Amino acid sequence: MAPDTKLKDHTMRDIARPNNDTLYIGCMLDLRKDPVILEIPAFDSKYVSLMVTGYDHYVNVPMSVTKGDFRKPENVLFYTARTEDYDGKSVKGVDRVFEMTGDFVSAVFRIMPHANEKARFEKIIGQMQSVKAMTLSEIQGKPAKAINDVQFPDVGQTDLDVYGNNFLEVMQFVVNHTTFDPNDELDKAFLAALKPLGIEPGKTFDKNSAVPIDGKRFRSIAEKVRESEFARAMDPAVTAEHGQSMFKTKGQMSLDILLMQSVIGPIGLPATEALYPPVTTKDGQPMNAQNDYVIRMGKGEMPPAKAFWSLTLYDSANGFFIPNDRKKYSVGENAGMKGNADGGIEIYIAAERPKGVPVENWLPISRKDEKMDAILRIYWPDLEKMKSWTPPKAEKLTKK
Repeated sequence: MAPDTKLKDHTMRDIARPNNDTLYIGCMLDLRKDPVILEIPAFDSKYVSLMVTGYDHYVNVPMSVTKGDFRKPENVLFYTARTEDYDGKSVKGVDRVFEMTGDFVSAVFRIMPHANEKARFEKIIGQMQSVKAMTLSEIQGKPAKAINDVQFPDVGQTDLDVYGNNFLEVMQFVVNHTTFDPNDELDKAFLAALKPLGIEPGKTFDKNSAVPIDGKRFRSIAEKVRESEFARAMDPAVTAEHGQSMFKTKGQMSLDILLMQSVIGPIGLPATEALYPPVTTKDGQPMNAQNDYVIRMGKGEMPPAKAFWSLTLYDSANGFFIPNDRKKYSVGENAGMKGNADGGIEIYIAAERPKGVPVENWLPISRKDEKMDAILRIYWPDLEKMKSWTPPKAEKLTKK
């Protein structure tokens, strides 16, 4: 259990396009020996969700404010078809039971901390710190079962290392700890593709008898796929067409979409929870830190969010925050913003704060030849209004 009670800054280099408007609680669950129960408090926040995912990259959101959750404390139990001595029955003191497809699960809470409201922020931090994870054995007053009998394969520094070094070993481990649906077309195709390589559920990987593969070629192909899928993810046309189809449960996505989200990372939320439209420029050219920009939204053009929205600035090359002394990387209710008298807002991306512009609406940059990406996050989007809403365009300001 790892509550993250500080907003990210430009020193964050672990993931691309980090979030600066919600805090996280990360839980890694091993469900092989025992179910795991999360003890969850009520939260005093506009937006809270619990996302769970396994090695298959499907995203489940068993709890969210969009479903009326987190208004009262609850205990939620997670298990898989392989969990020992448990068959999915109800347990005294447990409010919900959720079956996962993977034995090793990433469970992530996203919480808007209301950082601009000091007392509320501190209250929410306390609520985050009260989340607990316990095994079913512990809930029943028994000792926790030992879970030291697993040997994880080496996965290197990135996914590309796996393709180059030990793809077969890793995939054998993955299929041995994942539930596959015999009626799901993607599951069937996935297993069929691996079978000629000697990978099947239940088998033990043996390096000496493994099918020989060209790891260098595998990695080269993976690099090309990664590059093309990242480009697709930033293409407004692709976002408009497929943005609401990503990060869904098994049976609700095509192979094409599953590939794209697997490459960029299975850490996003489905459209019912959040949408991430990019902001492009009026002249069609990439934003560059050699120029200043303004993003204008009138009262009727604001993002249709039922919870809240934000706009975050990144460097295009790595997807990291733009370093600045003010540690200001996003504009929104949590990070700070000021609307104009007409109910709209102007957000400035500039090396120096323009005269008369509220500091809350200024995203500082360093003057250099660096491409930039501006990404909107719309939490609990009004999907009906999203059908006719268009993201704003960044307008390059004329140099004086």
